[in-house]
Amino acid sequence: MMTQRTLGFLALMALGAFWDSVGLSAEPSETDLWTQVNARIEKHRKADATVVVTLRGHPVPGATVSFAQTRHAFLFGCNLFLWGRVGDDQAEAAYRDRFAELLNYATLPFYWPSYEPRRGQPEHEYAEKVAQWCKEHGIATKGHPLAWNFADPRWLPDDLQEVRRLQIERIEDCVRRFAGLIDRWDVVNEATHFGRAEFLKRAPKMSRLWKELGQVEFTRECFEHARKAGAKATLLINDYRTDPAYAKLIEQLVDAQGKRLYDVIGIQSHMHGGVWSNARIWETCQRFARFGVPLHFTETTILSGDAGWERKGPWRTTPEGEARQAREVTRFYTMLFSHPAVEAITWWDFSDRRAWQQAPAGFLRADMSPKPAYEALRQLIKGTWWTRAEVRTGPDGAARTRGFLGDYRVKVAHGGRTVDRRLTLTRDGDNRLRIELEP
Repeated sequence: MMTQRTLGFLALMALGAFWDSVGLSAEPSETDLWTQVNARIEKHRKADATVVVTLRGHPVPGATVSFAQTRHAFLFGCNLFLWGRVGDDQAEAAYRDRFAELLNYATLPFYWPSYEPRRGQPEHEYAEKVAQWCKEHGIATKGHPLAWNFADPRWLPDDLQEVRRLQIERIEDCVRRFAGLIDRWDVVNEATHFGRAEFLKRAPKMSRLWKELGQVEFTRECFEHARKAGAKATLLINDYRTDPAYAKLIEQLVDAQGKRLYDVIGIQSHMHGGVWSNARIWETCQRFARFGVPLHFTETTILSGDAGWERKGPWRTTPEGEARQAREVTRFYTMLFSHPAVEAITWWDFSDRRAWQQAPAGFLRADMSPKPAYEALRQLIKGTWWTRAEVRTGPDGAARTRGFLGDYRVKVAHGGRTVDRRLTLTRDGDNRLRIELEP
């Protein structure tokens, strides 16, 4: 059996190997983190692709092979809470169009009090409509959250064991019901500090249940039942805490056999009070990358107005704030995109209209016009980080390129023949495609 000292030594060796792999020292500076960002993106977000063109089994030199990316493997997302609820048709259409144009990932609302305002009458139909729209537009979906003691549904009974039964029933029902439409779930939200005073006031029954069962025990139980209902679902733990207390909770989320109960670690990054430095971004990623699962930045905000967590009266976006937001969005996303453990970034909210805390944090203004941050992110996602290439096959019939991970349309043209195929570039895949031309 390995001793704690041996395990610690192996962990240090692994960490050193990681730093070497990304070309950074053990304690990288702000400058190092930024100047080497493109090298890390090139290494971790791209792969080599090879298309071999043959005719009657023989290589075809001189064929034109076009690579056109159609989708990122990385998940660029936002909550989609205003879908169908914007308030007027023109603004609704703009909200949907601009979302689908920019993003490939959406978080759908499953807050228990609003999702099931009356007992036995959950809003499954609305959730299904939103998820279907996402599917039609190639947008992956996640439900948020299945368990959270932010507020009690008004109809919750006083019997805590009945509350427990209803909570587990809700988890299993949602995961099972939406399989194939929604296969990612924030199972438990903000478990690290579940006993906050405001939560005890707004959700006394859920909070008491959590306390009586135990912080880790209740969280484990929710994950166990989510897995029971969805063997193939991707299950997330999600928290605003990014300190060692959250890491300690995660360490304990294992079953009786020591098997990990979660698939992804969710990290909130609301920056109402000021943006994170490169060092803080990297430190946070490193703290949770050691668990060996993907990291999702699940709730990200950078304001385009005055900084702060609350404002009385109108909290407006400003030209200066919008310019600053665009710069910081570019930096924040670029840093995260360069870290190999990060798999998704979700913004919070898409528009200033009815945004959380009424803060000017959207990519769109309240009238659904795009802010500079929207345009800056579109330039990254569909420009800088988007691959289009045209290559001629060599004597061996092969055309080679390097592109960002994701889905591609591959078009081969030669001697009046045209062939269309699909190729998915993956980080560790073979990424080879053989195309036989018709005689």
